[in-house]
Amino acid sequence: MKYIIIGAVAGGASTAARLRRLDENAEILLIEKGEYISYANCGLPYYIGDVIKDRNQLFVQNALTFHKRFNINVRTNTKAIKIDRKNKTVQLLNLTSGEAYSESFDKLVLSPGAIPIIPLFPGIQLPGIFTVRNVSDTDFIKEAIQKTSIKHATVIGAGFIGVEMVENFHHLGIKVTLIERSNQILPPVDFPVAAIAQKELKRKSIQLMLGKTVTGFALHENKRLVVQLEGEEAIETDLVILSIGVKPNAKLAIDADLAIGKSGGIVVDEFMTTSDPDIYAVGDVIEFEHPITSTISPTYLAGPSNKQGRICADNIVFGNKKIYGGSINTAIVKVFDQTIATAGLSESLLIQNGIPHIVSTNFGGSNAGYYPGAEQLLIQIAFSPKDGRLLGAQIAGIKGVDKRIDILSLLIQQKGTIYDLTEFEHAYAPPYSSAKDPLNMAGFAAENLLNGINNIYYWHQIDQVKTNSIFLDVRTEKEYENGTIQGATNFPLDSIRSRMNELPKDKRLAIFCKTGIRSYLAQRMLVQNGFEVVNLSGGYDLW
Repeated sequence: MKYIIIGAVAGGASTAARLRRLDENAEILLIEKGEYISYANCGLPYYIGDVIKDRNQLFVQNALTFHKRFNINVRTNTKAIKIDRKNKTVQLLNLTSGEAYSESFDKLVLSPGAIPIIPLFPGIQLPGIFTVRNVSDTDFIKEAIQKTSIKHATVIGAGFIGVEMVENFHHLGIKVTLIERSNQILPPVDFPVAAIAQKELKRKSIQLMLGKTVTGFALHENKRLVVQLEGEEAIETDLVILSIGVKPNAKLAIDADLAIGKSGGIVVDEFMTTSDPDIYAVGDVIEFEHPITSTISPTYLAGPSNKQGRICADNIVFGNKKIYGGSINTAIVKVFDQTIATAGLSESLLIQNGIPHIVSTNFGGSNAGYYPGAEQLLIQIAFSPKDGRLLGAQIAGIKGVDKRIDILSLLIQQKGTIYDLTEFEHAYAPPYSSAKDPLNMAGFAAENLLNGINNIYYWHQIDQVKTNSIFLDVRTEKEYENGTIQGATNFPLDSIRSRMNELPKDKRLAIFCKTGIRSYLAQRMLVQNGFEVVNLSGGYDLW
């Protein structure tokens, strides 16, 4: 058997290595347009920022070691030009020598990845404007920093890579402006979680420009770049990073008349097979059914790409038996001292897809409060009002974020519910958690919402709710004096039982505390004494 894999980074390299482990006698060709194979894309911003100092640490394998270990014919600097499906051949071009030739295949795997979206702005070709997608991009940026006096950088696009680039430029002592067209950074998360990251950026003196649209670039007479903005004064800068998204690199598949999805990616089935049974596809180039929405969409994440490669190889060798279940887009990003993580669907995506849901937002400690070093975690979950099935989760905090998002991710993948969170058994010792982990507490809070024990309102509904209610802050007098939400009257929790006769039963009470826990206790007292009460989800801290 002869297998050809086009694209040699995450998905392609994983497929090739797994194929060899399963079939020692097969002929395997690994084709890569660039100079490098099997490298860590996700580490590129940290190499630019000198957090990773040794460039070689980015490479899992090179062409020589890959060939030596796996007996795979690796051809770098080689571009796939055309697929002849009828004759089962691929036309290749050696970009170094200019030689064009064809190779036959029994099975073909497409893993060309995604390419950066580069809008046709005026001045887009000016020197000093870069993307961050591969090793060559990184080398150009490093060279510009080392050879030029870079004092200011502008990052356009505030997704995960954009935010990572901001932090790494800051690490080098470079002042940074971050421009984002929408009203928040990190589009995969909801506004309350993004707000924590935005606060952290401002704490680090990053100039954050939200809701701003770039219209073009120019070169100032002093040779500095000028970023032009719609309705705003232009920005002078020394270097620009375009981080406004990627799209599937599917031209080869389009030309071969393979099925293409709405987002421009190659459509594959659960076995990673394209519309041609002898051609498979993996990685950023594919579109697949989302496990929750059932819509077809791409996933631009390294983890799923590697797993798809393994599944693809198994199906090529043993026949189509191993099923890929799809990705719920679990992701995490470091934003200076904060960590932001997400799994499943955000509330905005749930609304967009018309999926009924309830959102619950809670605060908890990364470890026991009496043990030194405890930090606050914000945990937001979305779940079905029908059966409590978890649909999405987001966490922000300084530590303990990663392990908890991974647990939530697994539960979402396995169609777990909020009741699984209430019973989740964790490894407890004071340095690591509390007897009731914040995930347990998130489950308890969600269960109370689902059962109608706690009735809530959200931060964006405050103005609407308080105009039709008596608006009460149930924190202590000292907390109230240090700052409250406009229009609130202080009515401390510990005084409620003795002062209940001061509150009318013919009008709704809208209450809040620091994080929603004390106000929940107040609500339970009041409701059982005949009052109508709603409680602010996430409390004053979230607001």
